[in-house]
Amino acid sequence: MTTHLALLRGINVSGHNMMKMEALKTMLENIGFQNVRTYLQSGNVFVDSEEEASKIGFMIKQEIFKVFGHEVPIIVLSKKDLELSFANNPYLKEKDIDIKKLYIVFVSIALKKEHIHDLKISQFKPDEASIDENRIFIKYAVGAGKTRLELKYIEKKLNVIGTMRNLNTVTNLLKMYEE
Repeated sequence: MTTHLALLRGINVSGHNMMKMEALKTMLENIGFQNVRTYLQSGNVFVDSEEEASKIGFMIKQEIFKVFGHEVPIIVLSKKDLELSFANNPYLKEKDIDIKKLYIVFVSIALKKEHIHDLKISQFKPDEASIDENRIFIKYAVGAGKTRLELKYIEKKLNVIGTMRNLNTVTNLLKMYEE
């Protein structure tokens, strides 16, 4: 049995796609997942399963639509994916970095470093971004709420599905993986 982390995008945000985590947990247990645990109300769910990651995402997405009526994109990650979020994050190597301004976009496909050109990141200066396979590391100059370099833009430019988490959340998710 393997532990997987499912990141649900766009639930419980500004009154949209509302679902209680306890109801989500029960729903996932009812379709056969074990040791279901959630973190925060924003759709971070750990499940144990024998299934492959791609099938887990599909199963969760289908069941959420059936039970809650929400079309929710889902990215399924392994512990290794989260570990690489720290090992390969270029902004964590900077001295005196404000970690509150660091975010990671997890995307549905592996990207090449050259895809950074497709984002036309220079138009968002002083915000910065770097690509590492299925992760896009972002360092906001002011904060995520005061930029045009947002998830919808990234998804459209790179033709991917993604979900964004701040570094604090990713840190806590990795700790939960290790519990």
